[in-house]
Amino acid sequence: MTTEAEGAQPADGASGTTFLRPVPPLPRDELQGPGQVLARVYSLLAEGGYNPLDQLVGYLLSGDPAYITNYGDARSIIRRVGRDELLEELVRNFLAEDKS
Repeated sequence: MTTEAEGAQPADGASGTTFLRPVPPLPRDELQGPGQVLARVYSLLAEGGYNPLDQLVGYLLSGDPAYITNYGDARSIIRRVGRDELLEELVRNFLAEDKS
């Protein structure tokens, strides 16, 4: 008797294979730094009707990418930059605005 784990097809005819959509590569000149990544993800979330602040804060605090929706590949875009880099960018910009 062969089990599905050994390569047999499930009884319903489905292969049981999950096909993942590849993440398209970004052009070299697009989204170079964490500031550009944050701006792009923010605009995608807003465009999709989501609350960008809630999703970004949830992701930055928890590290769980599930806080960011997949709309417009926002989740894969945000994961291209480390959370520490994103937080550094936010603090740097906050302090720069505070000085002016």
